[in-house]
Amino acid sequence: MKFPSPLVPAILVRRYKRFLADCVLDDGREVTAHCANPGSMMGLAVPGTKIWLEPNDDPRKKLKFGWRLVDHQNGHFTGVDTSIPNRALRAALQAHEVGGLNDYHTVRAEVKYGENSRIDFLLEGDGLTYVEVKSVTLSRQPGLAEFPDSVTARGTKHLGELATMVGQGHRAVMLYLVQRTDCDRFDLARDIDPTYGAAFDAARAAGVEVMVLGARISPDGITVGAPLASLA
Repeated sequence: MKFPSPLVPAILVRRYKRFLADCVLDDGREVTAHCANPGSMMGLAVPGTKIWLEPNDDPRKKLKFGWRLVDHQNGHFTGVDTSIPNRALRAALQAHEVGGLNDYHTVRAEVKYGENSRIDFLLEGDGLTYVEVKSVTLSRQPGLAEFPDSVTARGTKHLGELATMVGQGHRAVMLYLVQRTDCDRFDLARDIDPTYGAAFDAARAAGVEVMVLGARISPDGITVGAPLASLA
């Protein structure tokens, strides 16, 4: 998935109100960017960090920049926009490029199911497969990506919904897309949200499958990468 508009570099001044970030462009202008990430962004929103913004000229948007990447300045990047994993994964699913999820003739997004929920992807083939996607950006140890970075009641609910689908005879997959190029392993941050950890264990015991995929990230775009080892 290529970014619709070329990204521009900036320096983060501060992130606030969850969805706003003040930044300084290379030409010295200070701008406010939309931050499409409801999580804590632990370790990623440090003032002075080099980041990449996507400009837009959409008259319907109040903010003319969106925060897309953190540049670790060592050849590695983190994608901070939580909407991008679904867009990148949809393209990969439609191209039959995701191992274990490539034997389906129809990919449907945001389908209603369960108790007032929407599944990220419903795959249709010989049967139905429900795929929930989570963006992973937290890393507190070198090489190890973790989820979640804050308490997520919504994420806990999704695990329960997936287990219910398995109980109804369907296949269900919890897919974690790691939006960091500096990690090759994944685990749950059980200390941050023990309730989510317990729900994960219950869902897996009920038959929910777990997949962890990496991502290829650059200022040009983000695509789905190879599977990563899971310690969860």
